[in-house]
Amino acid sequence: MPTEPGLLSSWGLLGTLAWPLALAVAAFVAPRLGNLWGLAGAAGVIASVAAVVAGVLNNGVLTHEIGAWAPPLGIVLRVDGLSAIMLAVTAVVGGVASLYSVGYLRPLSPALAPEPDAGAKEQRYFWPLWLFLWAALNALFISGDAFNLYVTLELLGLSATALVALNGEARALNAAMRYLLISLLSSVSYLLGVGLLYGQTGALDLQLIAERLQPGVTSAAAAGLIITGLLLKSALFPLHFWLPAAHSNAPAPVSAVLSGLVVKATFYLVLRYWFQVFPDLATPTAGQFLGLLGAAAILWGSLQAMLAERLKLLVAYSTVAQLGYLFLVFALASGDPAVDYTAWTAAVFYLLAHAGAKAAMFLAAGSIMRAAGHDRIAELHGISHRLPVSMFAFGVAGINLVGLPPSGGFIGKWLMLNAAFTGDGLVWAVVILLGGLLSAVYVMRVLAPAFVGTPGPGLGVGVRRTVPWIMEWSALALAVLALALGFVAAWPLDALRIGSPWAGARLMGTMP
Repeated sequence: MPTEPGLLSSWGLLGTLAWPLALAVAAFVAPRLGNLWGLAGAAGVIASVAAVVAGVLNNGVLTHEIGAWAPPLGIVLRVDGLSAIMLAVTAVVGGVASLYSVGYLRPLSPALAPEPDAGAKEQRYFWPLWLFLWAALNALFISGDAFNLYVTLELLGLSATALVALNGEARALNAAMRYLLISLLSSVSYLLGVGLLYGQTGALDLQLIAERLQPGVTSAAAAGLIITGLLLKSALFPLHFWLPAAHSNAPAPVSAVLSGLVVKATFYLVLRYWFQVFPDLATPTAGQFLGLLGAAAILWGSLQAMLAERLKLLVAYSTVAQLGYLFLVFALASGDPAVDYTAWTAAVFYLLAHAGAKAAMFLAAGSIMRAAGHDRIAELHGISHRLPVSMFAFGVAGINLVGLPPSGGFIGKWLMLNAAFTGDGLVWAVVILLGGLLSAVYVMRVLAPAFVGTPGPGLGVGVRRTVPWIMEWSALALAVLALALGFVAAWPLDALRIGSPWAGARLMGTMP
């Protein structure tokens, strides 16, 4: 049963929103202390999230009616196991990305900087925008109101667009404009769907909508508009065309956050709507269609990653491929509660592993660009001699993407295979295994020459570009955390049971 949060959890809920917003204002007003405000914001959010997660684990689903107004008039904040896990992974990835940013935003020496104040412009606006985006992410995960979710999606899209364009380069500005247009289009589609839902049910609370929704043309149109809008933001193939440019041209910590967290937020909403709001409308045919798009994403994204000439572009196309695994959950769901629960859990667990691994890859790529002055893969031979920690972090992150044990990625793929074999999804099992092999190809395409080759002129020999230690070790920390997720799989799996759509369901096709 949902419970009102205790005092500590209530303050935690407030802190997840108020703390990053307050520090974002402070960072904008006093930008010279940007690093201080950023780290203070990260610490405050992490403490707040810890209080909320503890409340969920101890008391079950937490709900809080804003202003003591119950739905349909009021807005409800709701945190179940899935929300708590999303808050936690955002806190971990966001906290490490904040540490990395302290070193990344440090201006280069005058001899190496393209402008005397290189880095200062990014620091001036990075912290306010990043903390604002963090607040939007937290608000999205705890909101139980469809229109409130639209507001958070808009805030998320606007702040992410500004962060992509932060360095002011032409390629980044073009990518940011494309990102903005896609974000606005997807938001309009989502809002139209919410309007249709409200017209039929007279409610905006997700639970009330699920209770009152009747199958029909209106509800089917609403579901189609909402899911389509969210798929645009999630960059599912073939709607992925905006992602590679945006993720590869943004500053490294921004790329890590976009790939590790932002696209996962909209996938989180797809899960919510598909299994909890539209369970009667989400037909097996629609699920198979999303599964086909996911399989195409795995194959196409992997192929493009193998052909990419730049390291960050390779990692960006890898994100397209890895997102495809998440959408296999809709094809693996067969109607059997045990199989559906296993598939749903597999997608969420793989999301956690991918968030840490992919963010680590982008952070490592940022360190390589700082050291070499470029990220052209053909000219990175022997880069491990210059940046052994960063390349080791890239390799550990790659273990997760390939799905080798004992990584979190292995646990996620193992659960997917379990659901596929239990639910007679042999084709999807083949796609999962093939995707792992393709991941190994493009990961080794970077690692082999980096560790075996000798440094060449493409690494800026004779020009010392130092990489702060906090940048290298931040990337390694995230990669190791993603790897260690395989050793602590029981905690997120148990947490996912709290408030799940399949009460009492068990993994591996068994029911109590």
